[in-house]
Amino acid sequence: MTTRQIVGKGMVPKHAQLRAILVDMCTNQLSPGDALPSERQLCLDHGVSRVTVREALGQLVADGLAVRVHGRGTFVAERAHRSELRLASFHEDMRRLGLEPGTVVLSIDQDAPSPVTAAVLQMTEKQQAWHVRRLRLADGTPISIDDAWYSADLLPELDSVDFTVSIYETLATRFGYPIDRAEQTVGAGPASSETAALLGIRTGAAVMTFDRIAYSGDQAIEHAYSWFRADRYQLHMTLADR
Repeated sequence: MTTRQIVGKGMVPKHAQLRAILVDMCTNQLSPGDALPSERQLCLDHGVSRVTVREALGQLVADGLAVRVHGRGTFVAERAHRSELRLASFHEDMRRLGLEPGTVVLSIDQDAPSPVTAAVLQMTEKQQAWHVRRLRLADGTPISIDDAWYSADLLPELDSVDFTVSIYETLATRFGYPIDRAEQTVGAGPASSETAALLGIRTGAAVMTFDRIAYSGDQAIEHAYSWFRADRYQLHMTLADR
């Protein structure tokens, strides 16, 4: 690994120059989990003060490129999985990213849905729905929690299917309801203690939230809420002028 002396002249601040060097280390030279040079070594290698080093490292941590471990140092962060914003099941999405999808079924119950979900699924207040909660994994690492509802009248034997595989594929092949469109709202918020425990993050850590309604033709089939780890999952979209 080569070092570069930082120049104090010009319009680019020293901490910004050092940050660019460290970003290159994190993205091109080192692997996730590798240690970055110590603050003292960075001062010596690049001829900057400890204040400058700490400011640059702090920006890396804030950007999710590095993590600090108390008493040990600063390390390259795990890469976030970057998903294209398109209609796809979790299994399809993870396989497209070159990851092995996995699922832990947390619960399958039949219950009365909330008024909002009942309206979305075109159900009456007296009808029951399947309530399915799953923990989703990528290469064995928890990525998201899915909390989904399906009409029990529409899908009477849904509790007998294998929920560790793609539910969208099952809906199409077994029940004749291929999912062809969805409406989704994306937000963010702090992880509850239960969500944090399942995802392996601290309580209050940032999670991405999804509220999704999946359709087969004009029939709403699924109303699902999901919580994704913000440090391991990103959304990518392409925007164009009409």
